[in-house]
Amino acid sequence: MPLRAVTGHLLIRQLGHWLPDALHRSRRATLVQAYGDDPDGTPEAALRACGEAAHLLRGRQLTVVVVADHAVDVVARLDAPSPGMAVHGVPGGPDRVPVALKAAAAAGAPVLTYLDAPTGPAPGPATLAAVAGGRPGELLMVLGPAASAGYDHRAALDAAGFPLVTAVELVPPDGDGRWLVVYATRLGRALDAFKEALWAVDGAGGVRYRDPDDPDAAPVDVTPGPDLAPLRRALVAHLDRVRRASVTDLRRFTATATIYRSGDTDRVLADLLTAGAVGREPRDGRLAGDVVISTSA
Repeated sequence: MPLRAVTGHLLIRQLGHWLPDALHRSRRATLVQAYGDDPDGTPEAALRACGEAAHLLRGRQLTVVVVADHAVDVVARLDAPSPGMAVHGVPGGPDRVPVALKAAAAAGAPVLTYLDAPTGPAPGPATLAAVAGGRPGELLMVLGPAASAGYDHRAALDAAGFPLVTAVELVPPDGDGRWLVVYATRLGRALDAFKEALWAVDGAGGVRYRDPDDPDAAPVDVTPGPDLAPLRRALVAHLDRVRRASVTDLRRFTATATIYRSGDTDRVLADLLTAGAVGREPRDGRLAGDVVISTSA
């Protein structure tokens, strides 16, 4: 399934950023993968990605927990873990994540949770709170149409303690059965890494992205150089509301409130400044983070 290929790619890419950072911060870290239906090879791919970073595990401990209906069978199919890595299976669905984290003694250390629920309900407050309890905690969550309908993921994650949240809708080639991918963290560089991974999906199989926060948004192609016209409209609309904002604030807006990367902000602002659509203070110099952008030239 094209959507599963994209979500699997995002997990592997985020692991590539998270694991070195987590093991630099702490001597132990926990990866939790929770599935609401058939994981379809994703746990194996994630474990291989962790094994490729075995050199990082010297003197460290990585605990990998797989939560699934047939978790014991899933874990039995996995390759033998590298030294310094322990793999456990917990029967059940995403609602068992708090139990899994407690059993893994994950408190007080970095935690990355991959919550895959293309079918079934959205996670409850207890699940999100448990994920946010990592130091730090990060969440990559996949929700199907039934789970995302009427679900305010931003409010739920804010209540759980995640200050940085972004989301993108995956649109399959036939347009039906869209999935919502949500990423939540406390670390700006982790958010930037996720956004870079989002636009670096190799061979999306006809899957396109759509901004779930914009009811008028059209799906866009997945490419390292995406069409920035939607971001231009979003930034102009945001500036119309706030009147003035620093470049740093606008980059943060892009990273959290749109599907684009923070670095795309500078390219759009350069075009807007050239066109005279916005002004800046100071008027000259490079576009540093403390430059203030306003709607009046």
